[in-house]
Amino acid sequence: MTAPLEHPELPGMVRATVAESQAKARATRARKAAEAEITEVDPVARVLVDVPLAHLDRPFDYAVPVAMAEAAQPGVRVKVRFAGQDVDGYVVARAARSEHAGRLAPLRRVVGAEPVLSPAVAALCGDVAERYAGTRSDVLRLAVPPRHATVEKTPTPPEPPLDALGEAVRRAVTALSPGAAHIEPFLRALREGRVPRVVWGPAPGEDWAGLVALAAAATRLAGRGSIVCVPDGRDVDRLDVALRGLLGEGHHVVLRADAGPAARYRDFLAVARGERRIVVGTRSAAFAPVHDLGLVAIWDDGDDLHAEPRAPYPHTRETLLLRAEREGTAVLVGGFARTVEASYLVRTGWAEDLQPPRPLVRERVRVAVAGATDFDLMRDPMARSARMPRQVHDAVRIGLAEGPVLVQTPRSGYVPSLACERCRTPARCGACAGPLALRGATLPPACRWCGVEDPQWACPTCGHHGLRAPVVGQERTAEELGRAFPGARVLTSAGDRVLAEVDERPGIVVATPGAEPVAAGGYAVVVLLDAWLVLGRTDLRTDEEALRRWSNAVALVRPGGRALIVGDPGHPSVQALVRWDHAGFAERETSERVEAHLPPASRMATITGEPGAVDDAVTLLDLPPATDVLGPVPAGEEECRIVLRAPRVHGAALSRALGELQRVRSARKLNAVRIQVDPPAL
Repeated sequence: MTAPLEHPELPGMVRATVAESQAKARATRARKAAEAEITEVDPVARVLVDVPLAHLDRPFDYAVPVAMAEAAQPGVRVKVRFAGQDVDGYVVARAARSEHAGRLAPLRRVVGAEPVLSPAVAALCGDVAERYAGTRSDVLRLAVPPRHATVEKTPTPPEPPLDALGEAVRRAVTALSPGAAHIEPFLRALREGRVPRVVWGPAPGEDWAGLVALAAAATRLAGRGSIVCVPDGRDVDRLDVALRGLLGEGHHVVLRADAGPAARYRDFLAVARGERRIVVGTRSAAFAPVHDLGLVAIWDDGDDLHAEPRAPYPHTRETLLLRAEREGTAVLVGGFARTVEASYLVRTGWAEDLQPPRPLVRERVRVAVAGATDFDLMRDPMARSARMPRQVHDAVRIGLAEGPVLVQTPRSGYVPSLACERCRTPARCGACAGPLALRGATLPPACRWCGVEDPQWACPTCGHHGLRAPVVGQERTAEELGRAFPGARVLTSAGDRVLAEVDERPGIVVATPGAEPVAAGGYAVVVLLDAWLVLGRTDLRTDEEALRRWSNAVALVRPGGRALIVGDPGHPSVQALVRWDHAGFAERETSERVEAHLPPASRMATITGEPGAVDDAVTLLDLPPATDVLGPVPAGEEECRIVLRAPRVHGAALSRALGELQRVRSARKLNAVRIQVDPPAL
């Protein structure tokens, strides 16, 4: 007996279509009912939603449907319904019950079953957010790269065998140069699985990349992983080459900002899956999910590239130190120069001091100051006032007979600024009042802001038409040296034309700070010009930054090389360079900071915004004891800034107070202010 037809009044084809639609609807309802069924095992997922509002910076509980129970593990990406819209989030935990009394909304879906947020990194993001008065949502954007679905489906090849690693490390330690012998106890402690913490200053001319790679290899030999953070891509490349030479291919990954989305996510997954234990990269590598982390290292921690320009503005050094405390790892803070923060770690006993022997340093490099002696002034009375006195030409001539010569000049371009030849009034553009500059030897003066040329410029103060160059860039410097040494090869490295390395042939390399290429075998002579310009910045770290820039250039000399600086012989930074006494200089700077209640002896924060918003923020702040409120002072157009300073013992309380301020402001929808804790510059 056949079943009665539904809707017998409809034609046969229409009845078939209706039946098919009804079957699909029943299947959809059944599927949704199955999806809505909540699992019985750990039915609650605690999710960090990607919402950059401070008052919502906490995990929220969601129900886990049966269909997602297996995939919704801690660390995976999910979609959830939040405030009436679908938002991204991360599962940070599964629980048997929730403190929420009402009905929990279910997870919308699991976005890939790959656990990309490890518990250690999730906890670190919370620590960084609290330290810098930010939100975990902002920190997570720095820690976890965007998903690439195709890459996620591809398995990661396993790490090659480490059978020969022990012998490679032993050979490398045996071959250590005399300048690196002081680091051998640190390497031995890493091989034995201990967790030493050191502040390290290599000797000038030392291969720092090879030694850092050796530290990472020694840690890997003990079965643990490493993270090494360096300032820029050139340093990453040097360290990458050193690790390949020591370990071979396939034992480490490189995480850098200029890698494509697919390549970056592939390397990130290799670390998250535990197939690679050594990570090299720039500041975001500090959050790499390395399994069984044993060493965190940072090179040249004074470089401003280590300061994150996005909220909450964390510094790589502080991020790594927070991670070392949480995960119990060894620490290596290295650099030819030393920051006051690194010096404070040694002063408080948190880290040990690793410095090369003084006799070895004196053998490695000899640093002189132009016009420092009476004999120099007798030979050249203008030695202290000329930009390139006779001693510079003599040093370059001697260096060219032995190999390449490096000349560091602080400014890029040809003539980046101009002034009246008679009264020294700065030359300004008649169209927009921007600074005039020369872009070449045969080009007329042009504005650096709007580009308008002004060949008939006249001084508005005295009417004179002549121009002078108070500051000369690297292109003009290279031109002058090319005329003085017509047979020499002259190269420039600055701006968007940075050379990574040069060969050992004689030649002159003119570079700006940070753009100095590495010379094969080292430079015969290094010349540092315009020291007054580097020391003329109005900043808390002026002297420290000047010494760092000079030291990084002088450290590129070959063993037994020479360096000459044109500057004030009596300046403390110049004297520290001559003696290569970075530890002593940093200790004196630290003592002065302690007396003046400045970082690192205290914690400082700035609040910047419209005057009314800043005043509201100060009113809402519940400051810890002995906190100073300095300001407000103007900070750009229609903005002001206040500075908060608390003793170091109350530093954590100040960060918590600022975090609470952010939550109150967010909940009340008050006008925005920008909060920076321990800003790199004031």
